[in-house]
Order: sequence, then C-alpha cells, then structure tokens
Amino acid sequence: MNLNQITIPSIDVEKATGFYNTLGLKLIVEALPKYVRFECLDGNTTFSIHLVDKITEGNGIIIYFEVDNVAKKVSELQAKGIVFKKEAEDQSWLWREAKLKDLDGNQIIIYHAGKNRKNPPWRIKNLEKK
Repeated sequence: MNLNQITIPSIDVEKATGFYNTLGLKLIVEALPKYVRFECLDGNTTFSIHLVDKITEGNGIIIYFEVDNVAKKVSELQAKGIVFKKEAEDQSWLWREAKLKDLDGNQIIIYHAGKNRKNPPWRIKNLEKK
C-alpha cells in the first residue's frame, strides 16, 4: 500500500489555491469553486482541497511538507508574505520543523527529517515486510 493522495477541507478553495501555490505546489486540476489538486514537486504525491460549508473544530489536520533546508524555505516563504507561528527549530525526535497555518486553520509543518523519518534510532528492529 502506498499513500499517494491527501485531501483537505476549505471554506474558500480559490483563496486556498493561491496560498498553496505560494507554498510551491503545482496546480494540476482546477474545478473551482469546489475542488483543486496539486502535485508535490518531489516524489509522486498529490494534494487536493475540497469545498466544505464549515471547518471542523479542534486540532484538525496537520500537513507535513519535507524540504532539504528548512531555514531557507522559511525565508523564501516569509519573503512572499507567509507568516509562521514558529520559526525553524530542532526537535527531540531528530526533525527540524517550522510551523504555520493555512487560511482555513489547517496546521502545516515545513520540516526536514532525512533518514530519521523512517529510520530513527528507536525504530523497531527486525521488522519483516508482509
């Protein structure tokens, strides 16, 4: 099984489209005002946004976008007017992260984990593929 598509809710898909274009995603399907789909520039993952009447309250969705250089990406996005809630910092789980929210309040983490994303020092040993 391979996770290849994530869809998030938005109360204004057109505004959300502009925001995610600014983040650097490539728009590949445009069915405004109800739906859009993007390609991530690295890998084969797609990311879409669909129209909803109301955003669910609570912690909601957390979206992780991995980049090679978090500080550089944060600077690039800040120059385009993106506001971060938390600047890039190293985490105890060996990732470097910066945090922001999109226009609908979905949490976004720009991060770099490298090999530690799938192979941290505390990974379960001797896992067999089934």
